[in-house]
Amino acid sequence: MSRAAGLGGRDLVLVLLICLAWAGNFLISALALREIPPFLFTALRFAILGLALLPFLKPPAPGQWPRLIVTGLCLGVLHFGLSFTALKLAGDLSSPAIVMQCYVPMTALLGWLVLGERFAWRTGLAIALSFAGVLVLGFDPMVLDHPAALVTMVISAFFLALGTVLMKRLQGLDVFSQQGFIALISIMPLLVISHFVEPGGFATLRQASWLAWFGAAYAAFISSLLGHGLYYVLVKRHPIAQVTPWLLITPVLAVGLGIVYWGDRPGPRLLIGGAMVLGGVLMIALRALAKTSDRVPPATDL
Repeated sequence: MSRAAGLGGRDLVLVLLICLAWAGNFLISALALREIPPFLFTALRFAILGLALLPFLKPPAPGQWPRLIVTGLCLGVLHFGLSFTALKLAGDLSSPAIVMQCYVPMTALLGWLVLGERFAWRTGLAIALSFAGVLVLGFDPMVLDHPAALVTMVISAFFLALGTVLMKRLQGLDVFSQQGFIALISIMPLLVISHFVEPGGFATLRQASWLAWFGAAYAAFISSLLGHGLYYVLVKRHPIAQVTPWLLITPVLAVGLGIVYWGDRPGPRLLIGGAMVLGGVLMIALRALAKTSDRVPPATDL
């Protein structure tokens, strides 16, 4: 298939599978986090993922290790650890799934500050719209009951954006090597953090049910390996900017799962703010489509 062509029926099925895998991760991880604390759960996810990918790892280009380690700490430890913390703190699935998308405008701003990447006024307007949407969403009563969750997810999104910018300069790594090294780099720091901030966390593993262990396995195999594996197939066939707008189906599905299975009752502020966030992200993605970049970004799921 030509990289200039749009996504056809078969590829749209793959997009749907990716979005279902990533949206399901919000629900299944939230259930597992009832039994296992967030940083320890993240360490388990990466231990499973790292072991699975160990035979497929290819070393980075010379001189890339320092950037790879910092990228791994930003993404694996700070982004994922904090995002699971936010999910545990939140009383819903909807707001974390939406707020995490603000990493997209943050990435555009960091690309401008760190890499000198310029963007047009329309992209600037989309960035402002997304951040305004977070503010509107934050005043929804469901979110106001758990303000720490909102703040934690915004911080998590910042580290995802920072990791995205750092990863742009990495060379010689395919998507599975990226995932595998980030997983292996993250395990020990996550375990150390869990030891200090989650007292008694390791003891929870002895009482953890099959559902909690299934959550860690789902995050590793379905969300990471299947989701990102299919994503890599798509970006081999199409420019990334053609794929990313479709990935906004993920938070929409996550909101639906929250309403059906978690008991979310999003109010008008969450719906309006969420629409503003996702609308701004879509505008940024469509602007990027006009430029058609071929870089593979890191994970954008939970």
